[in-house]
Amino acid sequence: MFQLKKRFSGLFLALTMFAPLAFSQSNIIDEVIAVVGDNPVLRSDVEFQYQQAMMQGSNFQGDLKCHIFEQLLLQNLLLEQAKLDSIMVSENMVIMTVDRQINEFINRAGSREKLEEWLNKPLHQIKREQRVIVRNQMLTQQMQGAITDDIKVTPAEIRAFYRRTPEDSLPMVNAQFEIQQITVFPKIETDETERVKSRLREFQRQVSEGRDFATLSVLYSEDQGSAARGGELGFMSRAELVPEFAQVAFNMQEPGRVSKIVESEFGFHIIQLIERQGDRVNVRHILLRPKAKPEAIQEAQLRADSIAGLIRNEDVSFEEAAIRFSMDKDTRINGGLMINPYNQSTKFEIQHIPAGINRQLESMSVDSISNAFMLKDERLGKDYFAVIKLKSKTEPHRANLKDDYQLIQTILENQKREEVFHKWIVRKQQETYISISPNWINCQFEFEGWNK
Repeated sequence: MFQLKKRFSGLFLALTMFAPLAFSQSNIIDEVIAVVGDNPVLRSDVEFQYQQAMMQGSNFQGDLKCHIFEQLLLQNLLLEQAKLDSIMVSENMVIMTVDRQINEFINRAGSREKLEEWLNKPLHQIKREQRVIVRNQMLTQQMQGAITDDIKVTPAEIRAFYRRTPEDSLPMVNAQFEIQQITVFPKIETDETERVKSRLREFQRQVSEGRDFATLSVLYSEDQGSAARGGELGFMSRAELVPEFAQVAFNMQEPGRVSKIVESEFGFHIIQLIERQGDRVNVRHILLRPKAKPEAIQEAQLRADSIAGLIRNEDVSFEEAAIRFSMDKDTRINGGLMINPYNQSTKFEIQHIPAGINRQLESMSVDSISNAFMLKDERLGKDYFAVIKLKSKTEPHRANLKDDYQLIQTILENQKREEVFHKWIVRKQQETYISISPNWINCQFEFEGWNK
């Protein structure tokens, strides 16, 4: 029975794939221009992404619409496999990404009205369609990662790859910096903590008397990312939330109820349950952060400067001072050495260094120690004082094994990933039902297997 249904489905697609589809909200006629497995590719999919690319200033060399078309064909191959492998993405990440993109589109267009005019559809429809695009992109990225996840290279392979690569084929490496940091946060007084808790208790009381939680979040929450959505975080797993927050959120049973006050590294929260689905929960929250008093800020600066003095006087090494005094849990265990979030290495190119640290480096030499200076932890939304050491600086050069072992390893791993992924695409094309409109068959594709 399963085989019969599958064959009938394929026959149905073959008969209908090039039938025109009328948009329900306009007189524009759309059409299915390809089918990959059970997934259609619409002409409007290509046109919408083409308009986005134009809005973002694309300078693609070649036929951009054909390129987008092939990317959608590839995406549908990956989506077919993602369904089989039950791969999922965070709906909250989808919403956050779409919100950021829509704001960028509005800025480029000049206004919401001009964006709607440009794309010939209302904003709510643009957002809905963009969520589908972003969700599919995230699914395909995860699927591609799963296909190439097991790629590993040995030191012997890295050395052999380096030896056989002509020197002029190795990449140029920009100036790179290794930076160590000691972090001191100003002390928060007890009376300030109590003030914040008292305000949250007042919000709890107001909600119990009928005031809308979402409205309070819009007005007062200090989590800028969620406040505009009434504090709503979207469906999230336990692992996506900080432990203190997750423990309370996942213990809530009745939608609409408000939690006790929860303290996390971000500040103090109250939480309202919206809905729970299996091992994922959707909640709203209001976040308030206690503020340090001017005297505490001055004291933190003096403390950071005194730590810098101890290091300069060689009473303690920078590494030991980081372990003993730094309040940054992510760097103190490795002597204050900062990790580049873009590539997980200890080396930073100038454009990846936070602006406040970059300004300090302008007057520093290798092994020198800065005075204390104020920075903002963007993730936590808190000000702190930092003392940094310039551990090393590498001048621009051609990549070599001594200075750039990790870079060469990454180049080889990426090369192997491309080979594995290419073979997967060729095999998947052979296994999957694919049909393309005659109007699009003459595109110059990177992969030949589409034209079966």
